[in-house]
Amino acid sequence: MQTKELFKKIIVDFHEHKIENVFERDIDIYLSEKGDVNNLNKIVSLIGVRRSGKTFALYSLINRLRVRIDTRNITYINFEDDRLFPISLPDLNTFIEAYYELYPDKKEETVYFFFDEIQNVEHWEKFIRRIYDSEKCRIFITGSSSTLLSGEIASSLRGRTLTYEVFPLTFKEYLAAKNIKININSTKSVSLIKNAFSQYILKGGFPEILNADEELSNRIIEDYVNLIIYKDIFERYRLSNTFLLKFLIKYCFSNISSLFSINKIYNDFKSQGLAVSKNTIYEYIEYMENAFALFTVPIYGTIKDRIRNPRKIYGVDIGIKKVMDGSFALNIGKIYENIVYLKLRKASKDIYYFFKGKREVDFYCKIGGKDILINVCYDISGVNAQSREIEGLSEAMDFFGAAESFLITSELEKQIDVNDKKIYIVPLWKWLIVE
Repeated sequence: MQTKELFKKIIVDFHEHKIENVFERDIDIYLSEKGDVNNLNKIVSLIGVRRSGKTFALYSLINRLRVRIDTRNITYINFEDDRLFPISLPDLNTFIEAYYELYPDKKEETVYFFFDEIQNVEHWEKFIRRIYDSEKCRIFITGSSSTLLSGEIASSLRGRTLTYEVFPLTFKEYLAAKNIKININSTKSVSLIKNAFSQYILKGGFPEILNADEELSNRIIEDYVNLIIYKDIFERYRLSNTFLLKFLIKYCFSNISSLFSINKIYNDFKSQGLAVSKNTIYEYIEYMENAFALFTVPIYGTIKDRIRNPRKIYGVDIGIKKVMDGSFALNIGKIYENIVYLKLRKASKDIYYFFKGKREVDFYCKIGGKDILINVCYDISGVNAQSREIEGLSEAMDFFGAAESFLITSELEKQIDVNDKKIYIVPLWKWLIVE
């Protein structure tokens, strides 16, 4: 079949296909009543770790548009479709020709093109820029984070794009996907929520493992890790030391929610007989951040403070830690802290840990112009543990002039008044769905 005829078949098949079993992701891509994105003609790009749900985020947008406009005005192409291999830049123009030959009357109307995994076409950005400038269209693209880094998108598309990050499912999205309604005043609802939470902290939020058993979900996540290692890091950066990369990823996920420093990692590796330079470790950590596998958090302070002090490290999904680290049961507190980080990271990229007085505070950031201060302590039953966490938050509230802060726990829920300030002690499962 010739390329143009194949594109026509794919286009028509999509228009005849009903997209089902798709739920709304909590990604703030606004579609106005007229279907415009943010009322701006911008290319929308979705980036994130592999298998985080970028395709289904597109499907959700498509379903929202289909309610308002003619289905034929919306076209979706997945460039991982084996029927399109091999595909090159000239073939993309053939797609445009195929579409308008099918629907010539749409030439004067706004059409919506959804291009999934477009990085499979070399020099794809030239095509996107051209049709953005020449056609009456809205454009949506997704791609692997290995080839669609936010900085590279901004450079390639030269100010024409709005970029959104897609993470694995939050707990609130996880509940929605399992059709569990949130009603904290209902005993039945709370029971279902708590049961789902016990599964969520074991399996994580990758959409594909939503209904998989533990053995299958572990195997799926292992495959994801291998894809990240080989496709998003090893091949992209043309590395030579696969063993070191695997070892470093395992090391990082085994130590999530912990302070780390390049010097400490270097000395740990050296003591185990691994020949590696500090620069190499630094570069590999940066590559993992670029692939959205890991995130690092600096101390709050000056640039000199951030350079001088170690960072904290967090993973993109706690399911990966369970697969990479056999001592999961001993690190439930670290799992809780990582989950809190991921919720904050969806709202802000500028997140810090705070240490000024006697105690550390796990998280400080600003969201909507408001200071957010959070400590995480899974087991706060001991008097010393509770006083330690409260003392740290109290010091931080005084420093920032904040009126409130949060202490995230496993079950305890109450309010503590410190002078004229309030500390809310909240179970993690509840904080994830209410705050």
